[in-house]
Amino acid sequence: MSVNQVSSNYKFETVGREFSDQTKKKNDALGEDAFLIMMVAQIQNQDPLNPLDGTDFTAQLAQFSSLEQQLNMNGSLEAILKSLDGNFQDNFLDYIGKNITSEDNTISIEDGKVSSGSYTIEESADIMIVVYDSDGQEISRLYPGNHDAGTYSINWNGHDSTGEMVQDGRYTYEVMATGSRGEYIPVKTTISGIVTGVTYKYGIPYLEVEGGLIDPASVVEVQLLEDNG
Repeated sequence: MSVNQVSSNYKFETVGREFSDQTKKKNDALGEDAFLIMMVAQIQNQDPLNPLDGTDFTAQLAQFSSLEQQLNMNGSLEAILKSLDGNFQDNFLDYIGKNITSEDNTISIEDGKVSSGSYTIEESADIMIVVYDSDGQEISRLYPGNHDAGTYSINWNGHDSTGEMVQDGRYTYEVMATGSRGEYIPVKTTISGIVTGVTYKYGIPYLEVEGGLIDPASVVEVQLLEDNG
């Protein structure tokens, strides 16, 4: 199983559901049975002195054929999506018990416990970290100082700029790195941890990692845990 496979399934499922919903709306307006009943009634009650024109009848048959094709296509698509649902969930379950690395910049707080990620710089830089709430408002700033090239943890204690502990939830952070001449230094933010489960929030699947939630599409590395037994 590859990360790209999971991401592709996720995108395909989303597109498929949108198409399926659109088709359902069209079919709900006039079902196959209702169309047939109306056509037969029109033929039975046509004016003998002014019978139904062959061109109009042919056009209605064409409409019926188009409706039938849409219904058949919708049924096939539903079958594909049902199959994808099973494969999609199986792919997520394969993550459980493995160590993953995700390109993410979120910080989760659950029961007052902070679970955050790390950042990587390729050269020496002066670091400043800004933490934001779910509305994008700045709530805290950290000044780790100058660091050599390497990977470092986000050591935020969960307090805002006034020293108060923030509420449980998901927060984001931004790492700003500047070189000795004031130039911007690229920063890579990641979260690593062991997947303990899979959960759905508002219909969107997430991987549970040490109290935090990870979007499967952001996973860039999956590692098996070493068996020390």
